[in-house]
Amino acid sequence: MPKSLVIVESNAKIKTISKFLGKDYRVMSSVGHVKDLPKQRLGVSIEDGFEPEYITIRGKGKLLGELRKSASTAQRVYIATDPDREGEAIAHHLAEEMKVKSDKIYRVMFNEITEKAVRHALDNPTKINNNKVAAQKARRVVDRLVGYQVSPFLWRTVYRGLSAGRVQSVALRLICEREDEVDKFVPVEYWSIIANLQGKTTDPFLSKLTKIEKKKPELPSEEITTAACDEIKQQDFKVAGIKKKNVSRNPAPPFTTSTLQQAAANRLGYTSKKIMMVAQKLYEGIELGEEGSVGLITYMRTDSTRISSDALESVREYIAGSYGVEYLPKSARKYKVKSGAQDAHEAIRPTSMKYAPRQIRRYLADDQFKLYELIWNRFLASQMESAKIQQTSIDISAGEKYLFRTTGSIVVFRGFLQAYEDAMEDAKQSNDDELRIPTKISVGDNLSLLGLNPQKHFTKPPPRFSESSLIKELDALGIGRPSTYATIISTILARKYVEREQRQLLPTELGRTVNKILVQNFETLFNAEFTAVMEADLDKIEAGKKLFLEVATDFYAPFKVALEKVDSKQKEIKQALLEDTDQQCPECGNKLVIRWGRNGKFMACSNYPDCKHTQPIEEPETVDEKCDNCGRAMVVKHGRFGRFLACSGYPDCKSTKAISTGVGCPNDGCDGSVVEKQSRKGKVFYGCSNYPNCKFATWNRPVDQPCPTCDAPYIELRSNQSQGEFHYCPKCKAKMVVEDKETCDEAAIG
Repeated sequence: MPKSLVIVESNAKIKTISKFLGKDYRVMSSVGHVKDLPKQRLGVSIEDGFEPEYITIRGKGKLLGELRKSASTAQRVYIATDPDREGEAIAHHLAEEMKVKSDKIYRVMFNEITEKAVRHALDNPTKINNNKVAAQKARRVVDRLVGYQVSPFLWRTVYRGLSAGRVQSVALRLICEREDEVDKFVPVEYWSIIANLQGKTTDPFLSKLTKIEKKKPELPSEEITTAACDEIKQQDFKVAGIKKKNVSRNPAPPFTTSTLQQAAANRLGYTSKKIMMVAQKLYEGIELGEEGSVGLITYMRTDSTRISSDALESVREYIAGSYGVEYLPKSARKYKVKSGAQDAHEAIRPTSMKYAPRQIRRYLADDQFKLYELIWNRFLASQMESAKIQQTSIDISAGEKYLFRTTGSIVVFRGFLQAYEDAMEDAKQSNDDELRIPTKISVGDNLSLLGLNPQKHFTKPPPRFSESSLIKELDALGIGRPSTYATIISTILARKYVEREQRQLLPTELGRTVNKILVQNFETLFNAEFTAVMEADLDKIEAGKKLFLEVATDFYAPFKVALEKVDSKQKEIKQALLEDTDQQCPECGNKLVIRWGRNGKFMACSNYPDCKHTQPIEEPETVDEKCDNCGRAMVVKHGRFGRFLACSGYPDCKSTKAISTGVGCPNDGCDGSVVEKQSRKGKVFYGCSNYPNCKFATWNRPVDQPCPTCDAPYIELRSNQSQGEFHYCPKCKAKMVVEDKETCDEAAIG
């Protein structure tokens, strides 16, 4: 019988840790949190010191029973949930539920899932950190107070189902404010001039105008630029000076959660949610053939750049052996941890230098390999020698008034660039004015002007946030913590306050409306400064410098005042959201207004609730089909079960029908037609109009065209990533190229 019980947070860790510990230990999982606040009520006793009412999560009762049974027979119970505040809270709740003596329960934390780290943790157990538990409780209570007391305000003013979050709403505000800047931006025209020059011993090269009478050029229009070009053409060009200097470029620190999400988003195109899911798997363990499950990276929720001495020694040996001693600094690099960081864990790094990405490639999924390689290379580079770069600048005078400059750089020694070329750092340090540096050129050389190239430009608006740049901004402002960035973005996307378009985060109309309401009525709550202060207060609770009750009280006093103030303004706020129209209600003649609903904006009678007429805002899409009942045109509408045709004479005529594909049902003896339908999960499919008497159905849109290679009465329109759209015969499996929407080519496409 196992002597000790080890409780981890994830099932994925059980096999890996069991392999390390052997038969004297039983490893079980809590599968995340086991207790939480109730969903149907506030669950916080404001009058009783803001104490939360934790209840067992539905479905976890049986699991807790099994854990209690194992704990009762074990000599020791080690709670090894994740090494962060959430993990500490889970550990606290598990300890309460095990029903064994407190001196039998120990807290252990694994910064990495390796045999050495696991055994070291079990040999040096601690007790549950009550300050961490209190910090997590404070965050949970404050977030619940905000969510459950502000969200109903949104229900009453916009529509039921909306929600507000303490941190997510600030992220939404940042995105909306950036969009406002983009909307208000007015581009300003400006010009630049590039000269094409050549010396007696040089090939032609380019140089950019950088000074006019020792000042930065101001060329706001084509007329002014043309006049300057005409004058420049009359000048003598001469090399006025050549400057060369050697600079060192230092590597970036190993990854924190924030910088990993930024780099992986920019380089790999992954969402923050995917990055953390893949990193979690790399941390918990990957099956490496005969070696079994191996945790490949350290804990991936960290704000520290600290590295253990063992890891530094190991990576320095690897660099010397794989790259050469010239790539190894005299001493290990140590990076300063940023101000305000919790510094609870090391930076994100490989757990062992013996698992090089290329050597274990066959065991990794594609996304796992790419992320692991990124972490590996960044860690290597962080301990390598600096890159040596020679920068050259050539000043060229055009008479006494104009100065042109050609700048460029060459890498003399690549150093850490051999392992990792940081795309973000390159973008930051690259110079748009860099040009090819000519050889065999000296000060005083006369140059010939081969031509001038005036170029028109416009100033650009501030860039919209991407997931990467939003995380960087949140990190810089002190909003959120390493474990929350991915959740923040996932939440505002899921709520449809924000949408992702070509990697950019754009606020939806709903998002901008919600943000406007929150900022106007809770300005002191939903702002970056307040949120950063709250995060700092949570850190102080964890450090033992503040108490839970103190922070909760300081938050709630002004929050309660704001709530009472907006309660008296609900009708006014709701009225302000209505938009007048010049249309009349077809049922009672009153004006129609635009309201918000669960599916977006819609038109409704201003005489509500006496008149409950509603209609969509958008112009209905008409089709070339007449109503069988009254002869008026049919229009496409959207309902709970997808698109359908309805009479344009509604509400006088309420005739509807399914959208036909024009293909007759292929089942023998059936006289129905194939129509567009929608599954319970919202996916479009095509089925017989005679359902349930005929159950023909297909996921692919039928095309009213016989197969050119067999006698099938219809073909299907299909598509995939490699071939795009193509026609396919479900009977003979032939594929045909789609030339346009009406015809197809008989050529095979593989």
